[in-house]
Amino acid sequence: MTSASASEVLAALIERGWTLGIAESLSGGALAAEFVSVPGASASLRGAIVAYATPVKHTLLGVDDGLLDAHGPVHPDVALQMAAGARRALQVSGIPADVGVSTTGIAGPDSPDGQPVGTVHIAVVTPYTSVSEAFRFDGDRAQVRAQTVDAAVAMLARILRE
Repeated sequence: MTSASASEVLAALIERGWTLGIAESLSGGALAAEFVSVPGASASLRGAIVAYATPVKHTLLGVDDGLLDAHGPVHPDVALQMAAGARRALQVSGIPADVGVSTTGIAGPDSPDGQPVGTVHIAVVTPYTSVSEAFRFDGDRAQVRAQTVDAAVAMLARILRE
């Protein structure tokens, strides 16, 4: 259970008249599902992109190729660029989503690049702020993914309260 709920985040977005775009990697659509489970989510949620393969982060979300080559997909700047890319990719009539949120990390059971399993970066980009936070979650693959969703919802709630 999240400390903040998706319904609270959606209410805060609706109160501001803002829209939300999601870019996910390790969470594989679970974050979008958390929001879609709330009745009326379409009033704010524009959509979600599951950019699971590293090249899709570049081609669809605009993450810098050089950054991906130098650091791989699990990096704070990749998360920021994914969140900004979600805003752009989920534009309507040339207007980007107001808020972009992204998840990237290593859910396990193995690590393809040597970073510890459970390493996660979540970013939120709004018209006023760009924030990336690093996390290290314990547990199996499902637990890491669930903790990622909870942390993303809590991060969005916190930023929208500021």
